[in-house]
Amino acid sequence: MSQEPAVTSIDHGKTPAQLCGERATRIAVAGELKQPDRIPLLCIFMTFLAQTEGITRQEMYEDVDKLADATERALRKYEPDAFLAIPQTSAPSKILGDRMTKWPGHGLGRDGSFQYVEGEYMKAEDYDAFLSDPGDWVVRSYWPRVFPALQGLAMLPHLGTGAFGYYGIDSFLMSIAQPPVLAALDAFTKAAHAEAYWIGKVIEYYGRMASLGYPPAPYATAGLVEAPFDFMGDTLRGTQGLFHDIRKIPDKVLAAEEKVLQFQVENVIARSKVLGGKSVFIPLHKGSDGFISLAQFERFYWPQLKSMMLQFVEAGITPMCFYEGCWDKRLEYLAELPKGKTIGWFQQSDIFKVKEVVGDTMCIIGGMPVSKLVVSEPSEVSEFTHKLCQEVGKGGGFIMCTDIGDMEGCNPDLVRVWVDATKKYGGY
Repeated sequence: MSQEPAVTSIDHGKTPAQLCGERATRIAVAGELKQPDRIPLLCIFMTFLAQTEGITRQEMYEDVDKLADATERALRKYEPDAFLAIPQTSAPSKILGDRMTKWPGHGLGRDGSFQYVEGEYMKAEDYDAFLSDPGDWVVRSYWPRVFPALQGLAMLPHLGTGAFGYYGIDSFLMSIAQPPVLAALDAFTKAAHAEAYWIGKVIEYYGRMASLGYPPAPYATAGLVEAPFDFMGDTLRGTQGLFHDIRKIPDKVLAAEEKVLQFQVENVIARSKVLGGKSVFIPLHKGSDGFISLAQFERFYWPQLKSMMLQFVEAGITPMCFYEGCWDKRLEYLAELPKGKTIGWFQQSDIFKVKEVVGDTMCIIGGMPVSKLVVSEPSEVSEFTHKLCQEVGKGGGFIMCTDIGDMEGCNPDLVRVWVDATKKYGGY
C-alpha cells in the first residue's frame, strides 16, 4: 500500500512536561468552543492495542503494566494530543459472578470482545418497590439477581429498619449471622479489595503517560451516567421490557426516570466535589433517529436528558455526550443547550450537518469513520481529513477523533496517514 510521507513531529524538542501542558490546553480550549493553535487529535486506542501492540485482550483487563507498555508504544508512534485506553478490570465481575458482562478470558476467549448482556433484571411488578425506596430494592432484590455471589443479601431486613437505632442494628446482626449473608459480605469485601488494587495501578498508569507528555482524555473525571431512559432500559428493564412499559404504564416509567435522574445527578456532583473532576461522560444508547419515534423522544428521552445536562452545567460540570447512532433529526434539540458548556461526540450523524446546526453550541468530537481507516486508499484518508479540518474545524470547537471510538480493525498504515494529515492540515 502506497502511503504519503509522514509529517515531521511538530512537537520536536519540547520536554514531556511542556507537551503534556500544551496538549491538555489544546483539548480544553477546543472543548470550550474556542480556537486552539491547531485542531487537537484524540486517539481511542482500546482494543487497537491488542491488534497492534502484542497484548491479548484478556491481558488488557488483567495486567495494567502490560497495558501501559502497549499504550506507551502506541503513543510514541502516533503522538496524539490525548488518548483513551480505559484500564478496566474484570476482577469484581469474576468475584461477584456478574451476569451482565462477559470478558476476554471470562465467558469469552482470551481475545474476545467485551460483551454486555442485557436482561430484564427488574420486573414490571418491581416499579412500586423501586419508586418507594430505590436503595432498599437495589440491595435486597436487584443485586441478588444480577450477582449470584450476593444472593444472601435478599435475607436482610428492609434497610429502613436500620433507623431503629440499637434495635435495628440487632435485627441486622441476626440476619448477617446467617451463612448466605456472611458469604455475600465476604464476596463484597473481596471485590472491593480487588477494585482498590486496580485503582492504584490505574493512577500509576496515567501518571506514567503524563510523564511521557500525554494527558488522558478529560471526559469522565466526575463519573459516567446515562440518560434516564437508557438507564431504565440498559440495566433494569431491558429494551423489550422498557418498550412494553412506555405503552402500558408510561406514568410509572416517567416517575422512575425522575428517580434515576435525581440520584445520578446527586452522585456526580458529590464525586466532583470530592475528586475535583469537572466532566461527566454520558453514552446515549436509545435516543437516536430510528430507534424511538420523535414523539417518544420528546416525552421519554429529551426532557430528562436535557434536565440532567443543565443541572450538571449549573454545578460547573461539563457533560460530554456520545451521540450513538444517527442524530440528524435530533440536532435542533441539541441546539437548545447552553453554548460552550457541553461536548458532543458523534457516531453516524452527518458530521458536516452537525457543524452547521450545533457548531456554535458545542464542541464536536469525531469525524473520521473507522471504516475509512480499515479499507481505503491513503489519498482518500488524507483528502477526507483535510475536508474535516477545513469545514468542521473552522473557527475551533472541534476535536479530531474516530466516529465509533475504539479503533479496532483499523489499518495501522491508514492510521498513520490520518494522524499525519491532521497535523498537516489542522493548524489555525
